[in-house]
Amino acid sequence: MTTSDPRRQPPGVAPSAAPAASASEERPHRPADDKEEVYYEGSPMVRGEVGMFMLWSVIGVVVLLAPFLWHFVFGKDWWPWYVVVAAVAVGLLLMVIPILVVKQFRYRISNYRIDFERGLLGKKIETMELWHVDDVEFQQSFFDRVMGVGQITVFSNDKTTPRLELKGLPNPRPLFESLKQRIIAVKRQRGVIKMDVG
Repeated sequence: MTTSDPRRQPPGVAPSAAPAASASEERPHRPADDKEEVYYEGSPMVRGEVGMFMLWSVIGVVVLLAPFLWHFVFGKDWWPWYVVVAAVAVGLLLMVIPILVVKQFRYRISNYRIDFERGLLGKKIETMELWHVDDVEFQQSFFDRVMGVGQITVFSNDKTTPRLELKGLPNPRPLFESLKQRIIAVKRQRGVIKMDVG
């Protein structure tokens, strides 16, 4: 009775399991790192545009109250009812303008790319890969700190979007640090080396 023993193969014949093992040893590789992690997704915070919001609110209130001021303060006759309704509608719309302006933008910041979306009715989406980014800048005014928002500006060698301003970001400092470290990691992963020529 004979048994097949891979250690007793004829000379010149490799064991059946050897080619697979040697093939894997000849092609060493790192595990794929393709899992996308989203750092932030959403629109800018309205509280990040306090100045614009207050300006449009004051204008809206003035327009809304104009018919009543005209009648009660200046003692003039009432405007036609349709003019009063139009003034109230326009005043309310003016107070909503800052919200519409801010909500037309939407960001999606992940560990590989930044998606920048804009538009209310129509939509336009631009994508910036992190390995294209040359530098990032963090800005936060005193009022931004009070409101808990900030701005991150991204500079890149992307031809369509060389400068991208991400405004009204909540809790911006940790997001900035994560983005900064991730940009370095992605560049190293792709073998991209930045050289400053003096």
